[in-house]
This record gives sequence, structure tokens and C-alpha cells, in this order.
Amino acid sequence: MNWLRRHPRLRNTLIALALIVLLDRLFPPPIPDIAEDGATIVLARDGTPLRAFANAQGVWRYPVTIEQVSPRYLEALLGYEDRWFWHHPGVNPFAFARAVAQAAWHGRIVSGGSTLTMQVARLIEPIPHSGFGKLRQMIRAVQLEIRLSKREILTLYLNLAPFGGSIEGVQAASFGYLGKPSAQLSHSEAALLAVLPQSPSRNRPDRHPERARVARDKVLARLAEFGDWPAKVIDEARDENVVARRLRAPMLAALFAERMRREHPQQRVIASTIDAQAQRALEERIGGWISRLPDKTSAAAIVIDNVEREVLAYVGSATFADEARLGHVDMVAARRSPGSTLKPFLYALALDEGLIHSESLLVDAPQDFAGYRPANFGDDFNGPVSVAEALRLSLNVPAVDVLERVTPNAFAARLRHVGVKLDLPLGAKPNLTMALGGTATSLDELVGAYAAFGNGGLAGPVRFQRATARDDRRVVSTGAAWIVRRMLEDHGRPGDPAGLIDTGRRTRIAWKTGTSYGFRDAWAIGVTPHYTVGVWVGRPDGTPIPGQYGAATALPLLLAVTDRLPRVHGAASFDTQPKSVSKAEICWPLGEAFDAAAPTLCHRKREAWILDGRIPPTLPARGSAASESLREVVQVNARGQRILPACSESASTATTIAHWPLLAEPWLSQRARSAASAPDFAPECRDAPHQIARRLHIDGLIHGAVLRRPPGVSEAPAARLRALGAEGDVHWLLNGRLIAVSPAAEPIEHRFVDSGTQRILALDSHGAYDAVEVRVLDPSSR
Repeated sequence: MNWLRRHPRLRNTLIALALIVLLDRLFPPPIPDIAEDGATIVLARDGTPLRAFANAQGVWRYPVTIEQVSPRYLEALLGYEDRWFWHHPGVNPFAFARAVAQAAWHGRIVSGGSTLTMQVARLIEPIPHSGFGKLRQMIRAVQLEIRLSKREILTLYLNLAPFGGSIEGVQAASFGYLGKPSAQLSHSEAALLAVLPQSPSRNRPDRHPERARVARDKVLARLAEFGDWPAKVIDEARDENVVARRLRAPMLAALFAERMRREHPQQRVIASTIDAQAQRALEERIGGWISRLPDKTSAAAIVIDNVEREVLAYVGSATFADEARLGHVDMVAARRSPGSTLKPFLYALALDEGLIHSESLLVDAPQDFAGYRPANFGDDFNGPVSVAEALRLSLNVPAVDVLERVTPNAFAARLRHVGVKLDLPLGAKPNLTMALGGTATSLDELVGAYAAFGNGGLAGPVRFQRATARDDRRVVSTGAAWIVRRMLEDHGRPGDPAGLIDTGRRTRIAWKTGTSYGFRDAWAIGVTPHYTVGVWVGRPDGTPIPGQYGAATALPLLLAVTDRLPRVHGAASFDTQPKSVSKAEICWPLGEAFDAAAPTLCHRKREAWILDGRIPPTLPARGSAASESLREVVQVNARGQRILPACSESASTATTIAHWPLLAEPWLSQRARSAASAPDFAPECRDAPHQIARRLHIDGLIHGAVLRRPPGVSEAPAARLRALGAEGDVHWLLNGRLIAVSPAAEPIEHRFVDSGTQRILALDSHGAYDAVEVRVLDPSSR
């Protein structure tokens, strides 16, 4: 230690340094954590601010790095505020001396002597504007220089500098005043934001544009003086007007942004896939549409591209601030009954399993599925229908019939595989009600799955951020997806006349609607060559809206939205028929390929889309016995009469009869029924024992009867009807519409309110039936 005594200056220097380090440790500068204390902003794909969220102190600050800020701003800031920033130790003695001399000469402050580091020192803690305060500020600046790198100090300034109101940091100022990220600043805008922190309230460009212009021009003059920017750039920047937006938080895709902040609480700047232009168009469309709907009704919609499944537009409610419509509830994410919107996936799975083709014969008639008795939307039935017709008309009984064969467990598992989580009541297992909406899912999950029909059978969760990896999962084969989309697209648009020639001016769309039980939810999902769009309409609180259903409420909005989407060229894959798909002539009732050698088996010829060359026959009746097969081989004699070995020794030949499904027969004409019946027995076999089909008889009305309201009676004519010979429950239909279900032994009473020809059909649980027609006269006729 003797050498220290011999060098007193070094000793004093070391003591001073030790004291400085001690004081620095005892009184450290309060360096803030920008990432933890910042606000949150959600951006569109092009950087447009969608919605901003202030931090806990109500300050709008969006964390930004040096690399995320335009070099123009950094040049303007350092050239005007602290030209020697990269070289001084926190305090610039020359600048400080110059500022003191100028103030003494002019009697006022002409230029500041504070470095950026000193300004940061004042930003991170309150320091009084006094001589002692200035000394404290300089000490803090030195502490910052010791603890932090120059880049870290500059980053603090970029995030903490005041810009007026509750805005802090250049990123928040750029978004707030200019509507763009700081990386996109022009030279003029960079100069404006560089000077604004000097007098943020006095020079606010949204309130005082002329003052802001004068301040900006001071920066430009300084930069011109030192040659930081070329003269031409300076002149162009001076010519640019100071135009700033009204300082308010952006509010585009409000509920989407809220969802993003909730799902990514640690992110301060959330870059999304939203297309700002498409978002504005969708919000305007829904905002104008909602006025047509009943009170307290809301609407939601989402648009994604088919291949990437990136969300381009997202409207969670019709009017975000409308309390009456519960505008704060995000109905894109809400779990609701999907109605019939799952049916396309059901038929696609059945195609893949080889159960059906597009024209397979299904029967839309009252059926009992182990106690579950589905009915159609209007309680009417259509009898024999094709798969394509059942899908386009959204018939319930055929869908439940197919689901029973696919099995509910397999159906639910396949949808769950692509991100559609089907919520069931507590303790319930997948069941047949799922085909008709007896479950719950969300609009975004549905749309992510529907994208498969425009993307070769590949689906998956929708993507809200490009940073999220695309998770492609196969829900159905390419061929099945193509066939189902064609079936939906061939439906056309409501109101279009038959045979309309599409000139290509309108967007092609394959669509499906759905309505939940009790008119609580109206859905419409559409697939175009490039986009999949989902629309929901209803009341967020779940109260019914009678008369509002998918086709009447949601579908018109869906078509209006899709017609305004940008047209994109190059959808060849959308139109290209997969190699696994082909066309074939098939025949009803057997559902098999047309055979020119057996024309009597083809009662109705249809052209079907088939998958992998397979032509599956008509599905057998559920629980049917062998005697109920649609194909029956009988022996006939030379006169064409039916014989049996037990009653006739005549020479015979085998003849094949194609029968219609028993449940379909009530909807067939007499001619069609006769064509599908076996020949009459030969006289010698008429008394031989053989199986005779059981038939019902309607008692209470005579076929062809005329009903008229008696004079002086205000009530419509009535009849008491019984189904003699019925087994199980009897379904009573009037002109194809279900009017009652009764036990076999019990009668029903029906009043014939409508005039004209009325057809009454009784159909029991085993397919036996009878029908009568009566004519009801108009009360005004005599």
C-alpha cells in the first residue's frame, strides 16, 4: 500500500471511484422494464393498428426496438437532440457550457444542454427543474451510462419519450397521430416526431398543426445545416403538410383484438393475419345489415382463406358498444348449437366409407331410432330422396339414418381431429342428435373445418397469427370433399330462376345453413374458390327469435359478404375434378349401376358422382329381415304368373324384381308401386301358403269423400281416424306434413282447415301404411 501513499492523485481517484460505485449501489437508478409495463396493440397484417390497450396506469406505450424504428427517425432525433450521443459519457460538457453561455447572453434558454441520456434520466424518475435537479439529472445520466449500453439507453428513450396526452414512446405516437408503425415514417413525419417531446402539449399536431409545422421545420433546418439529409429531401419534407389523426385509440376488429390480448397476455405488439380493408368492409356490411333484424339481435362473421386458413376478417358482434345487443359478447368464439351445419361432413364421411354416392336413395319418412324420432324443419316429409337432395334440403331423417351407420363416435372423432370440439351435455356420449345440432361448437371452429371443401379435404384450426404454424389435418378425402362441395354449389342461390346461366360476375359459392332448436341460432357457411365465410345471427343471451332461421336470416348476409370479397385469379384446384371422382348412371331403387341387360331393374335412372369407382347399393332398411330385401327373385310360368314349387309343376323361369324401400312406398304413384311388385300368383298357387305383406287400413274416412262445413257451424269439418292393423306407433301425415303420432290402438281427431284435395297417410313403426284422399270444400262455395 506504500505505492498509494507515493501517488496521492491515483489514491484520490480510486477513492472517488469507490465512492461513486458505492453510491450507485446504494442509490441505483429506477430502470423500468419496458416489456412488463407497456400497453398492448394488435396489428393487421400490413401493420395497421386494429385496437390498442393502455397499460395499468392508462398510458399508451408500445414497446419497440431500435431495429423496428425507421432510420429516418433515428437520424432526425440524434441530429437534432444529441449529435454526440454515441461518444459522450452521459453528459456533454461542451453542449452544457454552450447552453449556459447562451442563456446568460440572451437572458433566456436558447438551446438545451441535456443529452438524450439526461432526458432518459428525467423520464425514469421525477427530477425537479432546478440547479440541484440538474446536478441530480447529470449524476443519474452517468449512472445509466455505467449500467447500460448506448443502444439500451436509446431504446429507453424511444419507449418513454412523451408525445402528448397519455402517449409515450415513438411507436404509440406514430400509431396514434399517423396511423402507421414507426418503421414506415416519411422524412417529414420523422422530423415531426423527433421534436414533439420537447413541447408535447404545445405542439400536438392534432390540435396545433401550425405550431407542429414550425417545430418540425426547426428540425429540418438543423439537419440541413449539418448535411444529415440531402437538400432535395429537406425541401420535399418542408412541402409536406402536417396532417395528424384525432388522437384516439383505434377500434377495428375490437373483439378479435380483445381475444388476441387474452390469449397472448405477454405480447405487447401482436401481429395478426387480419386484412384491414376486408375488416372495415365486413364491419360496415354487418353494421348496415343489423338494422333489419329484431331488437337485441346480434350478428357475427369470419372470413378465412381456404389454403392458409388465415383469418382475414373477424366481426364478433354487430355493434361492439351496443349494450342492448350485448355487443361485448364475441359470438365467433361462443359455443352454440350448430343446427344442420355438420351434415356436409356426415355425408362426406359416408362417401369415404363406401356407404353412398351422390344419388344414393334415402328415405325421408317418419322413423324411430331407438326412441329418437327426428322431424324436418317444417314437419313435412318427402319420401324417396337422393343424398344430394337430402343435403341441399337439409332433411333430418336421412341425416340421422346415415349417422347411425357411420356411428356417432366415429363422426365426433373425425371432427375433433380437425379442431371441431363438439360439446355435449354433462355425462352424455356422442349420439344421433349431433346430426341436427344436439351439440355445441363455435363459428371459427366450423369455418376452419369447412375450408376442407375448398382445399382438397384438408382442414384444421384457423390461424390468427402468421407466426402460428399451419396445422393441416385430413378430415375427408379429396374426392369426398369435391363431391360434397359440388352438391352444395349446385343448389344455386335462393330466388334464382331455374336454368339461370351464370355469367361469372357473381362469386361461386357452395353454402349450407343451419338453425338451432327454438330459433336461437341462425347459421350460414359458404365456401368460394378462395375463401370460407361463416355467419351467425341470433341473440347472445340465447332467447329465441321466432321466424328467424338460417336460410332467411344468415344466408342473405353470407351472400352479401362473399360478393364483396376481392376476386382472386387462379382457382384451378377448386375446379379440377380429382382422379378418384367419376360420373356413372345409377338406377333406383337398387342404387346400382345401370345394366342395359336388365332394364326392368331400373325404375328411375340418375347420374351420380361416385368415389374410387365404387357404386354402393341402396342402404338396407335398418334391422331389416332377409325377406325385406330390395332385390327379390321369383319363379314365373310361361304366362308370366308367379308360381311356387309346392303348388305348381309348370316350367318356370327366374325373374328378378327391384322393390322400393318399404318406407318409401307411400310417396310412390300407383304405377311406380305396380312396376316394383311381383306378378300375381297363378290360379293353382293362390291358396298356397306364402308371405303376404301386412297392410293398414284407415278407418273414419272413405277414399274420395267430399267434406263440407255444415251450415251455421264455424268450425272446420273434422274426422276421427284409426289405423286398423297397425303395430307400434302410427305417424299421421297430411300432404306429407306430420300432424300427429299415436299408439296403434288409439284414434286421432283432425280438423281439415284448408280447402282442396287432402291426402292422409298412416304409417306404422314397421313400415305398413295406408292412404286416403278427400276433397275439402271452401266454406264460401255452395
